[in-house]
This record gives sequence, C-alpha cells and structure tokens, in this order.
Amino acid sequence: MIHKYDAASLSKWNHDELQVMLLLPGQTRPMGYCDGSDEDEQELRDMAEAEGVEDLKIHKRLLKTGRQHWTLGEETVEEEWVEDAE
Repeated sequence: MIHKYDAASLSKWNHDELQVMLLLPGQTRPMGYCDGSDEDEQELRDMAEAEGVEDLKIHKRLLKTGRQHWTLGEETVEEEWVEDAE
C-alpha cells in the first residue's frame, strides 16, 4: 500500500515501520512511502498509467539500514537555449 507523504507516514518511516521512501526527481520532499512489495510496485505503475505515463522507470537504491529509496521517473534534462544566427 502506498502511503502519501504526511506527518503520520513520516513518523512510520522514522520508526522503521515503512521500508521504502518514494522520491520524485528534482523534489526535496518525498512523494510517500511503502513496504516495497510487488503489489506496491504495481500500484505505482497503475498510478503512473492513470496519469498518462507509459513506462514508469523506478530507480532503487539500497541504504545501509536495509531500507530503500525509490526514485520514480526520469530526471528532466533542460535543453540549452540557442539563439538563431539570423
């Protein structure tokens, strides 16, 4: 089950009750938390599809504590602005 970021879910994370912090590229606040089960991963993919994302990339990073950070999606790359030579 995905727990959206709020004071209660943050407290559960701080007390090791939730194993995965869900992050979005470029955001400092987590999107939420989960247990890291296959069902959680499928729920994230279903949420992304509902928002029009075809192929959700999930980058998983194992922490020394055994918990994980999952970063959802790809970091957007800003294109360099080039003035026309004309």
